[in-house]
Amino acid sequence: MNDNTIDMAIGASLKELRESRNLNAKQLAENANVSAAMISRIENGQVSPSISTLNALSEALDVPVVSFFRETTSSDHVDFTHVKKGQGITSTRIVNDHSHDYINLASHIRRDIGFEAHIVSMEKQNTNAPTYVSHGVVFMHVKEGKARFNYGSREIILKEGDSLTLDAELNHGITELLTDKFTFLTIKAEKR
Repeated sequence: MNDNTIDMAIGASLKELRESRNLNAKQLAENANVSAAMISRIENGQVSPSISTLNALSEALDVPVVSFFRETTSSDHVDFTHVKKGQGITSTRIVNDHSHDYINLASHIRRDIGFEAHIVSMEKQNTNAPTYVSHGVVFMHVKEGKARFNYGSREIILKEGDSLTLDAELNHGITELLTDKFTFLTIKAEKR
């Protein structure tokens, strides 16, 4: 790539990141302590930004500096996982006297994010299921059954077909199965 092509790619990445956060150039300029004119020149590929300018912009946008270079090179290093129907890594989680099975469908860890997907199967037991507190966001989709779920002090009844998305930093977990079996897909994503 020549210098102009690199400048254009950095500018396109900056504009995409700015717009994805619903910021105009003036707002980003204020947050990064860079002039709005400089933002415009970078986005239009008219200038090669300094490392300190890119660092200020990355902090204002809450992204790593490398995000501006994603279109400048073709990468020969990316990961993907394809799990075919009925496959995945089957595990059992034991917490005190409680146990439940889950299938690990995905685990993707990058420098900036972590992502996991599991299918969890629980059966009625004479013990309490574990509760969780962590970081990031959790998504759940119920595939089978019905259960009582607590999120902080709120009680939610989850049944087949329901979905739930929550901030994982508040205490959460299944408190009671209302059917003999309860199966759900859970996806967790968190900033690293």
